[in-house]
Amino acid sequence: MAAIVNKDTFDSIILGEKPTLVDFYADWCGPCRMVAPTVEEIAAERTDINVVKVNVDNSPELAVRYGVSSIPTLIVFKGGEPKAKAVGVKTKAQLIDMIDGK
Repeated sequence: MAAIVNKDTFDSIILGEKPTLVDFYADWCGPCRMVAPTVEEIAAERTDINVVKVNVDNSPELAVRYGVSSIPTLIVFKGGEPKAKAVGVKTKAQLIDMIDGK
């Protein structure tokens, strides 16, 4: 299951050795609810990456920090740096390609 993180825990996770898929979402967002099962599926299947979620209503400073103006926004971090970004509902294949750098 994807962990929900906030400004206090975010940096320690993205600075880890594993790449991290971050799902910026809000509870009220319909498209966010559509992509959530796919994000959870990836979290369950991929032990080589971290998968976390950031609620933009609870952590607006993280959304501002990474230029999140529409949700869902999914960002892949490697070595603490954003390497790939997608906005809107994406398929599992699209997210896997993004994670794997394709």
